[in-house]
Amino acid sequence: MATANILPEAVGVIAARLRIRLPEDIWIADVSQANPQATFRLLSGIRAATRAVELGEVITDDPATAGDAIATHPSVTAYEELERTADRVLAKYETTDTDLYEFVAESGLPIEYPVTAENGWYEFDLTGSRAEFDHFRTAIEDAGRQYELLSLVHSTDPSGLLTERQRDVLMAALRAGYFELPRDCTLADLASALDIDKSTASRVLRRGQTRIVKWFLTTAASQSPENR
Repeated sequence: MATANILPEAVGVIAARLRIRLPEDIWIADVSQANPQATFRLLSGIRAATRAVELGEVITDDPATAGDAIATHPSVTAYEELERTADRVLAKYETTDTDLYEFVAESGLPIEYPVTAENGWYEFDLTGSRAEFDHFRTAIEDAGRQYELLSLVHSTDPSGLLTERQRDVLMAALRAGYFELPRDCTLADLASALDIDKSTASRVLRRGQTRIVKWFLTTAASQSPENR
């Protein structure tokens, strides 16, 4: 269990990766523990009333079995397989388990996709201010969740928040004119130049941009006259 005084006091942004025990009564806990060698990745999701619509993939040596385990789970009300290879299955599905979204709403700090689930645990990245992390930690502890803090970076410099890969992709996008209006290159062009697939390029760009924007807005807010 993480300790209470893990976060620095200085102004800036905190980027952390957490590993949290899945509640036993949700479908991904059942399926991931039944397929302990598989990696389940929630790529995107949205809550709609009493259900969630999600896009997810499973990396496994037996994608057919993993896909069937999701499709036949009682909490999964609709399932559409979009792609299957020898070691991966991509699917869109609906579920009545909305625990993740309720937890995020209570914590007040949005998670960054993808969310990874393996053998009863899920991992994800968070980026926010000290106050937001304090609130999030309190929400975890109040809920009695077992968790581990895998990494934590505090920075008043946006470059310190980026992984080497995020920095490389963002710089390549900047040089290629991806951020120009109109764009000088497409996402497909950028992915091809970097020799990665479009979904990977999109994910790395989105996460890098999110971290920089949060750093900028948090620092700007801390330096405003009313906060001095």
